[in-house]
Amino acid sequence: MAGDELKKQNQDLVSHQDSEETATIDEESTLKKLPYPKSVFFIVSNEFCERFSYYGMRTILILYLTDILRYTESTAKILYHTFTMFVYFFPLIGAIVSDSWLGKFRTILYVSMIYACGSILLALTAVDPLQIPQEPFTIVALLLIAVGTGGIKPCVAAFGGDQFVLPQQEFQLATFFSLFYFSINAGSLISTFLTPILRNDVECFDNSSCYPLAFAVPGVLMVISIAIFAVGKPLYKIKKPKGNVFVNVVQCMSYAVKNRKNGPPVDHWLDRSESEYGAKLVSDIKALLKVLLLYIPLPIFWALYDQQGSGWTFQAVRMDGNIGFYTILPDQMQVVNPLLILAFIPLFTYIIYPLLAKCHLLKTPLQRMCCGGFLAAAAFAVSACVSIALESTYPVLPSSGEAQIRIYDTTSCNYQFTRDGNNVGTLTDGYYEDKYLSISSKTQLVNFAFTSSACENYDVPLTMTEATAYGIFLHDKGAETYVDSVTKSEDGYPLVRTLVSDKSAVNYSYSDGDHNLMVEAGNFTIKKLSYVGTYTIDILDGKEVEFKLGGTYTVLINAKEKTMSSIIVTQPNSVHILWLLPQYFIITAAEIMFSITGLEFSYSQAPVSMKSVLQACFLLTTAIGNLIIVLIESASIFTLQSNDFFLYTGLMVGDMLIFMWLAVRYKYVSDEDSSIAEDTVLEPDNKKSTNGGLDNPSFEKSN
Repeated sequence: MAGDELKKQNQDLVSHQDSEETATIDEESTLKKLPYPKSVFFIVSNEFCERFSYYGMRTILILYLTDILRYTESTAKILYHTFTMFVYFFPLIGAIVSDSWLGKFRTILYVSMIYACGSILLALTAVDPLQIPQEPFTIVALLLIAVGTGGIKPCVAAFGGDQFVLPQQEFQLATFFSLFYFSINAGSLISTFLTPILRNDVECFDNSSCYPLAFAVPGVLMVISIAIFAVGKPLYKIKKPKGNVFVNVVQCMSYAVKNRKNGPPVDHWLDRSESEYGAKLVSDIKALLKVLLLYIPLPIFWALYDQQGSGWTFQAVRMDGNIGFYTILPDQMQVVNPLLILAFIPLFTYIIYPLLAKCHLLKTPLQRMCCGGFLAAAAFAVSACVSIALESTYPVLPSSGEAQIRIYDTTSCNYQFTRDGNNVGTLTDGYYEDKYLSISSKTQLVNFAFTSSACENYDVPLTMTEATAYGIFLHDKGAETYVDSVTKSEDGYPLVRTLVSDKSAVNYSYSDGDHNLMVEAGNFTIKKLSYVGTYTIDILDGKEVEFKLGGTYTVLINAKEKTMSSIIVTQPNSVHILWLLPQYFIITAAEIMFSITGLEFSYSQAPVSMKSVLQACFLLTTAIGNLIIVLIESASIFTLQSNDFFLYTGLMVGDMLIFMWLAVRYKYVSDEDSSIAEDTVLEPDNKKSTNGGLDNPSFEKSN
């Protein structure tokens, strides 16, 4: 998850350094007089809580949309990436509001309140007894959170930097940013691992999962972050807003467009703004536009990268996460990326880049970015192959012109049956299924007749609709019909339907003795289990039955004879979740080479006055990337996930070919021209980075 914070915090650094104070007294003597600002500890604690809140909520969001709100996977992805798109759009608004009107402190405080309201509303909406309309209020809550986290992004790190006097406290500033980014990683890593456990391992409000608690904990952390931030106010150095350079850029460009037909011919269309805004600003904008031309292909990378929390999580749902001593939850796989980021940064810094340099390979930033883009394409090619393996394990669903029938006999009568007068046969071990029963019209009446020499006979008329699965339950008191379930659960955990001959109550006890599933008398609706493994059945004197991830089961119980059989309606997951690791390794390497190197390139090539504008545009490429996902999902081009992933693979390859074409025509700006030596944010000691910017303490995990 390094793209999110990586891009955000470098924008913050620029914003801070554009407004930093320069001291006029001797540095060595001043260092002795200036204590380390205590105010930064409030800022660091605030950031830990806020990042815990954001990542904790986002980790489980996609499963909440499908598991609780019952959205289809395609619709859930659209909502998820629309939310992410706004998260990356609102930093632009937050920066303008902060720099032009409210200042950093008030912007952080007010926007955090909006953020907290969204987090609390999301948690309350998930509480079933409150009966809050879930769909509309979830959308409202997510919009508030997007406004909140987006508005905070461009302000927090820069506000922390404002607490130091530069250059006298340059070393202390570097330690602050190291501590700041550690708090970000700590908050996100802990929440990404912990929140899925709160979601899955706790039962509340008669549900086998507890999304209200999983959302409430991040919400509480957000409230705590506001309290911590507010308490530190007496210690803060608060600077007045001085205007936003992005606004100036937009105004200058707008003026040139409006006056494009006025006056004598000019060499460049921006030259028409020179009289109004000055030659320096016009010249800087021209240099900025040359870099922004290379930004055009960037959104496709983020369209791939940001699917770790949606498409790749849906893959994990259909996989076996059991590693013996622990079951990896589908949404917990997202923790792999930040862990790999922490490992890959020193790996690339001290091993891979030096080796490539010795081989005279990937020497320029744009070459590394191209390589990173192709690695992203490779990651999605691998994920497409994993999806192909998964699709072979999917259940057979009833299609148009067909229906499915499953007959369950919990008696000891050895029934034979006919369908529309035609002999079908005998139930085998109390079970029969037909996955391809032809339906002559969209709806058809099918008559089933069950006969037994030892028991009462039954005629069961069943109106069947195409593309639907049905079940017939034979018990001691008659026969009942219902719509059967053949799909896997949305979060990958087992589904079980219990059919008892005398329709008595049944209690399943998990092997740890602490978790039960109670099935009320006469209730044979399907239930979801929150734990996989062995359960004991009370009315069968402790007989055991095993349930595995992804399986859909029907348990047949003959209460009189104390017998039981477990029917696998849908096969459990058979592809192990660890097969996702290769694509995570590749996409993380791609992130290191594409995103981090891209930031170094951007800083070194943009004019000093345009660096904050450049970062706003860099964030906008992520927003556009998520918009691309929304458009593709809305078009519903393919039904199979593997085809979707191959589509993204092809888009990324084509995108990188365009990027290569632009890159070979780009002329690098020298260090002197960009003034990087005087005002760089890449290195605390004002030395140019030679390793892709990896020594910059601001480079940490992504979204």
